Amino acid sequence: MSTDPSKLAFNAGWQYAPAPESTDHVTIDEQYDLFIGGEFSPPGEGRYFETINPATEERLSSVALAGEADVDRAVKAARKAYAGPWSKMKAAERGKYIFRIARILQERAREFSVVESLDGGKPIRESRDIDIPLAAAHFFYYAGWADKLEYAFPGRRPHSLGVAGQVIPWNFPLLMAAWKIAPALACGNTVVLKPAETTPLTALKLAEVIQEADLPPGVVNIITGAGDTGAAIVNHPDVDKIAFTGSTEVGRIIQRSLAGTGKKYTLELGGKAANIIFADAAIDQAVEGIVNGIFFNQGHVCCAGSRLLVQESVADEVITKLKDRMETLIVGDPLDKNTDIGAINSAEQLDTIRSYLSIGREEGAEMYQSSCEVPDTGYWCRPTIFTGVSQSNRIVQEEIFGPVLAIQTFRTLEEGLTKANNTPYGLSGGVWTDKGAKIFKMTQNIRAGVIWANTFNKFDPTSPFGGYKESGVGREGGLHGLDAYLRLES
Repeated sequence: MSTDPSKLAFNAGWQYAPAPESTDHVTIDEQYDLFIGGEFSPPGEGRYFETINPATEERLSSVALAGEADVDRAVKAARKAYAGPWSKMKAAERGKYIFRIARILQERAREFSVVESLDGGKPIRESRDIDIPLAAAHFFYYAGWADKLEYAFPGRRPHSLGVAGQVIPWNFPLLMAAWKIAPALACGNTVVLKPAETTPLTALKLAEVIQEADLPPGVVNIITGAGDTGAAIVNHPDVDKIAFTGSTEVGRIIQRSLAGTGKKYTLELGGKAANIIFADAAIDQAVEGIVNGIFFNQGHVCCAGSRLLVQESVADEVITKLKDRMETLIVGDPLDKNTDIGAINSAEQLDTIRSYLSIGREEGAEMYQSSCEVPDTGYWCRPTIFTGVSQSNRIVQEEIFGPVLAIQTFRTLEEGLTKANNTPYGLSGGVWTDKGAKIFKMTQNIRAGVIWANTFNKFDPTSPFGGYKESGVGREGGLHGLDAYLRLES
């Protein structure tokens, strides 16, 4: 019998007792309107859509569906706030408002983490320990820069852009909102933000925080809807900057729409990150990093380590240890603190993942899934690995956005580097080795925006994030995140 403590309970046939996070402190309204001009107001066409809990398929709330007239109303509110109090306010005072948002987020962290898990399906441990603290940290970080922009760009005169239109995805709803709103406000801009239609609740809760922080009306407007709503924001003539995080396909459409308009934009798009394990790596540590990079987040991360390149001499050992670790993972109730892998965000996304599982088998790859039980209701996918794949396989080249890992081997550093770069994407990557020279060689030559060494999926508001090739244009986070919301004059 294994002596690994993480496996003892399973080997002995024991079960963890449920440890559910309380929901008593959480209030989700029966219906949410649009947040425009500092107030919640109904959509002009009176249309609403439902947001559901992907773990139970139960309705959580009805959410307003914004039409073009609502988008125009939100942009006008943002323009009025920009031309009025916000652009005229001292930078230090703007910083105080941003700081206040951060403090309120901290105070309501338990509430936000539960709502994030209910609406998005991610494990409460991830919402509680990563998403919400990082969201607050971004507001804290950019609050500090609000009155120091001249120091961020020595010899340049920074000027705000005006109204920023922001469209965010469903995988990190609150964090992506913070990622975009905080630097925009710090630079003196106003905002119209649209969250994903499947995960709108924490953005609407953030609107409550903005009210509580007493921001001038119209500085931040949050409107909900689907693709047409996002397109209306992108194409609105009075929006000065577009920030989009989502699929490469939609990113291309946005780029074509913005061509010739003079609007500034940043696009953070898809990824197919490679985790590269050398024979001299700390194998157990590397395996845990692989699990963290693809399974703990259900693969719902654009920078998820969805490809594994492992040096041939240790491939069997790594795959065996990975399979053993997969058997210990708990798939189930996102609000249970024991859960490692929560629910897939939507039925549509689960269908996409299942289609790729079929594609992988049809391409001749060998599929292995953990033997864990999954609930009968909700959207679930067991952690999955594919071995025996080639570079041309679609499961190697295309983003799946699920807990699916494609494994390849390599012999030399050069071969590993070539395979790592041989995809249309270039968002992130990971290198596992005991040799510093290999780390420098790989990180200097992997064509990706973010590369981790002997760790994976570590984020900090001071660090820039973004990709190359089909993974996007521009950077967010750190000083780069300020640059994207400024016009700099010599």
